[in-house]
Amino acid sequence: MRVAIAGAGAVGRSIAGELLENGHEVLLIDKAPTAISVERVPQAEWLLADACEITSLDEAALQRCNVVIAATGDDKVNLVVSLLAKTEYGVPRVVARVNNPKNEWLFNEAWGVDVAVSTPRLMSALVEEAVSVGDLVRLLRFSHGDANLVELTLPEESALAGTQVGDVEWPEDTSLVTIIRGTRVLTPSREDSLEAGDELLFVAAQAREEQLEDLLSVRRDSAAS
Repeated sequence: MRVAIAGAGAVGRSIAGELLENGHEVLLIDKAPTAISVERVPQAEWLLADACEITSLDEAALQRCNVVIAATGDDKVNLVVSLLAKTEYGVPRVVARVNNPKNEWLFNEAWGVDVAVSTPRLMSALVEEAVSVGDLVRLLRFSHGDANLVELTLPEESALAGTQVGDVEWPEDTSLVTIIRGTRVLTPSREDSLEAGDELLFVAAQAREEQLEDLLSVRRDSAAS
C-alpha cells in the first residue's frame, strides 16, 4: 500500500516508521527544509514541497496513493490537503490530524476527511476506557457515514453476560467488530458468548450509541422483571 504523509515532524515521522515496519510504501512531504531529515526515516521517500499546492501533489503522484495522512501541526493545512487529496486525486482513504479540538467539527466528509484523529479527544477517551465499566466510550470518529468506533466493558451485572453473540438483537447500524478478553483479541462469531469484563468494540452510527449503551448496560434483574 502506498501512503503519502503531509508533515514530516515528529508525528509524521513516527507514523511513517510504523507503516514502513508493516511493509508499506511511504512518502513524506514537507515544505520546511529543516524537516527533511532523510537519515531519520531512510526507507521512506522524501519530497520538499508545499502539500497545499497542486503542482507539489502532482509531483508526489498522489493519484497512486491508497491513503493520504494530513499530519501537520496546522489544522488549515490539514484540511486543504485532505480536500485536495479526495477531490482532485480521488484518494480512497484520507486521515487527518486535528490539532485544536475546537476545529474538530470541520474535519468531515465535506472537507474530504474519512477519519479525523484528535489527540486530546483520543487521550481522554483512553483514560475513560481505562476506568469506565458499563459506559460507552467513543474512541474514533469516521466522518464518512457518520459512524464512530466505540468501546464498552461489559459489567458483571449485564443481562447479556453469558449470551451468544448471534442471539443478541443489536441496534441497526451497529457492528460488533472485536472482543478483547484478557490478553486475547477475538473476532466474534455467532456462537461466541459474551462474558463480564469483555471489552467490546463496535462501529456504530452516532444516533445508535445511546441505544447500544442501554442494551449492554441493562441489569439482569431489570431484564427479568
